[in-house]
Amino acid sequence: MVEQITDKLGRPIRDLRLSVTDRCNFRCDYCMPKEIFGDDYVFLPKDELLTFDEMTRIAEVYTQLGVKKIRITGGEPLMRRDLYKLIEQLSQIDAIEDIGLTTNGLLLKKHGQNLYDAGLRRINVSLDAIDDKVFQNINNRNIKASTILDQIDYAVSIGFHVKVNVVIQKGVNDDQIIPMIEYFKDKDIEIRFIEFMDVGNDNGWDFSKVVTKDEMLSTVEQHFDIAPVEPKYYGEVAKYYRHLDNGAKFGLITSVSQSFCSTCTRARLSSDGKFYGCLFSEIDGFNVKSFLRSGATDSELKEQFKALWNIRDDRYSDERTEQTVANRKRKKINMNYIGG
Repeated sequence: MVEQITDKLGRPIRDLRLSVTDRCNFRCDYCMPKEIFGDDYVFLPKDELLTFDEMTRIAEVYTQLGVKKIRITGGEPLMRRDLYKLIEQLSQIDAIEDIGLTTNGLLLKKHGQNLYDAGLRRINVSLDAIDDKVFQNINNRNIKASTILDQIDYAVSIGFHVKVNVVIQKGVNDDQIIPMIEYFKDKDIEIRFIEFMDVGNDNGWDFSKVVTKDEMLSTVEQHFDIAPVEPKYYGEVAKYYRHLDNGAKFGLITSVSQSFCSTCTRARLSSDGKFYGCLFSEIDGFNVKSFLRSGATDSELKEQFKALWNIRDDRYSDERTEQTVANRKRKKINMNYIGG
């Protein structure tokens, strides 16, 4: 029996985002800058991470409150050993209608077939440039864009539905918008351009580095004939457009210039097992891991998850100003703990 719950702003819960690791094999400046996450950086030990059984149990309880979709995030989730086993377990939950995974794509050839066989069908690949040099400058690991494009082709060849996510920063990769659209348009792979957000504490964000949705759209309209697409469901974060010549779609995610807090249906579990109601949450999330490992029953978990959602009133992107950004600086959870 599903109990339909809402938060203080009347938003239902539909999505659960599970961060399975805080580790990553990239060092992108907007997420895990190499100056902070150096070779001697200490990541979470294995026993600080939720086990797959614990994640599955949490997901099962959340379905009783309305969760229908799960997204696996990181860090880089493919760095979590035997991740396909978690997909197998989550796929057995009847109420889950969709499981997705967000990855930088580097390990798809190594793990893709196991994940597909376990039941995963949808992958979002983060790729911030199609030019090798630009991409290498972003990931700080000398990894070429062509390497990730090859991994994407492999994923498509074995049956995955792939979307590509691009974080756009002014003066860094805004010149990549048109060549990336041209490349993926011909492959009929959806690409989504994301406004640069102030997630975490270490990415040097400010408003001057944001390329807004309207600016991106203006650039695209100078090169392509496009038309808007109606949203597919409540809470869809991307505003989609289609190319008039072949119907291929691309999206713009307006997390700064036109926030979508009012329809956010996402609960988030960090890699160290804490609940957060917002990507921009401060660092005092509820410790689900400790509560679960203290012997909480499923009924107690359900009541705790319900209470956490009932008091949720996060709407940071609605309230984002120069002052609120300054006030919350160095107080937010880092993206490698909570995913994107």
